[in-house]
This record gives sequence, structure tokens and C-alpha cells, in this order.
Amino acid sequence: MTNLLIHIFIKDRNNTSDPVVRTNYGYLGAFTGIALNILLFLGKLIAGIISGAVSVMADAFNNLSDAGSSIMTFVGFKMASMPADNEHPYGHGRMEYVSGLIIAVIIMLMGFELGKTSVEKIINPEEFHFSVLTLGILIASVLVKLWMALFNRKLGKIINSKAMKATAMDSLTDCISTTVVILTMLLALFTGINLDAYAGLLVAAFILYTGFNTFKDSLTPLLGEKPSPELVKEIEDTVMSYPGIIGVHDLMVHDYGVGNMIISMHAEVPCKSDIMKAHELIDLIEDDLKIKYKSIVSIHMDPVANDDEETIQMKEMVTGIVKDIDEVLSIHDFRMTKGTQHINFIFDLVTPFKFRISDGELVEIIRKRLDEIDESYFAVITVEHSMC
Repeated sequence: MTNLLIHIFIKDRNNTSDPVVRTNYGYLGAFTGIALNILLFLGKLIAGIISGAVSVMADAFNNLSDAGSSIMTFVGFKMASMPADNEHPYGHGRMEYVSGLIIAVIIMLMGFELGKTSVEKIINPEEFHFSVLTLGILIASVLVKLWMALFNRKLGKIINSKAMKATAMDSLTDCISTTVVILTMLLALFTGINLDAYAGLLVAAFILYTGFNTFKDSLTPLLGEKPSPELVKEIEDTVMSYPGIIGVHDLMVHDYGVGNMIISMHAEVPCKSDIMKAHELIDLIEDDLKIKYKSIVSIHMDPVANDDEETIQMKEMVTGIVKDIDEVLSIHDFRMTKGTQHINFIFDLVTPFKFRISDGELVEIIRKRLDEIDESYFAVITVEHSMC
């Protein structure tokens, strides 16, 4: 069914790097969600009125909030597809994340109100009436929501959309909450024990939990998160595949929404390379990366002394000292200068955020170990934190 909908409604469906195609996937998910959730809301609303079950009513309004979420998904994809302008030179891609935040707030408000209603019903319980129609509607709802979870998960994977993956999890949570309502109805039918209001409270808790996770998943990319290790390795391997590039460091990937990235890095070239040819190579790599990742690319060229045996040996020695402290540490931009009293090793030291040893302590440890090898060795270290 999912493949059929994709085939019918999305042209050039395999070209997911095209912003237009990606937006169409978002529209398909949003409109499908709006239609099905409104139908589920109406069905459960009727079932809730017939049975008088607060848990069924809670589940109905949960679907109504899901319909509102789908509307916000549509608005988010619509605004995210707007081109760059003078006020927003990096495009509007992050509107997808903003819509996710709004969806999360709507979900949590709905969960709070339903939780409050359930508490009131616990304090002042009402009679529950079993209905075969109500049970049938709820079972159909579980099946529909299970399909929606698989549908949105597949779309989310195809276009790498956090919003659609969150929607898939929301649908799966709905399956669980509706199943709880069904079990509560059957329990009341066969034992006479009415836990309807408590089930409504549990459904409200599921809604709040889903809202919180959606909020967190949408906020993280807005604040700025690290790119995936797979993407980092892919970019580094791509750059290193060009003859004449001997190293890559200070790679940064800025996310302005899926399909709106800024990539910057330092690429090392032999210091004795022809500067015009090296510059031409860097331009070529930038152009290729722009096409491959549909992004803005900026590469700084770093000349490196790779033919001086003494410098190479000293760099290997310092690298060994650094790696002996911790394998996660690394160095780059290594240079060596000889003064009248000291041999200076100048380099950048890369550490993770919240490393177990402070920056100042790291510098002192490295200097002390160099001093133990030769008192004339002195390290001039710039400590920086890994951005990828």
C-alpha cells in the first residue's frame, strides 16, 4: 500500500536529494495523516459517546491532536521548501524542526487536559456501557495506526526526516494506548471491574511522553547537533580520495535543515606543491562536494611539511605521547621551529567535549613528557574541541 501511494503521488520518487521530491514525500505523509486521524477521531468520538468511557474519549482526542500534528507537518514542509532570501540566506529548512516543536507542545497540552479529565473521573466515577460497535472501532483503530506507523517510518527513512520518524513513533504509541483501552473494556465486561478512568490516565501519560520526545528530537537540531559518524567518514574519505590531499581536519557540518548544509574543513597539501595547482585542486573538491551533498562548501588549504624526515619523526613522537594519554585525542597542523634554547613543537590538540582531563592539565602533561625526553623540547599547543 505504501509503495502504491508513493508510486501514484510522487514523481521522480527515487531522487530524494531533490528538495521538491522530498517536500512531496512530506505532503504525502501529512495528508494521509490528516485524513486517517480525522476518521479515527470521529469513529472513537461516536464510540466514546455510546459507551460513556472516558478512556475512549481520551483516545479520540489523541487522534484529533495527531491530525493537528499532521497539519503542522504539512505547514513545516511547505515553509521549509521556501527558497533562500535576503533575510534568510541559508534557506528555511529549519522550519521543519520548528513545526516539530509546535506539534510537541500541542501534544503535551492535549495530554495534560486528558490527564486532568481522567483524574476527575477517578474522583467522580461514571457508569461504563460495553458496546460491540465500540470494541470493533477500537480494534480497527489499532490496525490503522499500526499501518500508519509503518507508513511514516518508511517515508522518514526514505527522506531522512526526524519529523516523520517522530510521527511513526507517535502512531506506534497510539497502538499501545488503544490496546490498553480495549483490555480495560474487556476487563470491565468479564469481571465488572471498571478501570476506565485509570486507563484514560495511562493514555494521557503516553501522550505526554510522546510529546516530550517529539519536543526533544525537534529541539536538538535547532540547537545544533553533531553530524552522524557515517556522514563525517564519507566526507573525509571523499576528500582524501583526491591525489594531492594528505590530510583533513577541522571538519564542520552546519545543519540548516535536511538538504541545507554548510560544510567547512581544512585540507592538507604538501608545502612544496605548486600553489596554483593546489588551489585548483581545492576548488575542484569544493565543486564536487557541493554537487554531491547539495550544500555550501568551504575548504581552507593547509600546507604541510611532509618531506622533512626530522619533522615527521618529531610529529610521530608527539602523536605517540598524545595517544598514550587517550586514543580519542589527536593533533594536526604540526610545525617545528628551532630556537637558541628550545625546539618548539607547534600544533593543535583536538579533544572531545567534557573530556576527563581539563585543557590546561592536558597541556601540562604533554609538556612534562616532552621535557622528560629532552629538556630542550617545548610544546606550543592550541586546544580545540571536536565538532564532528
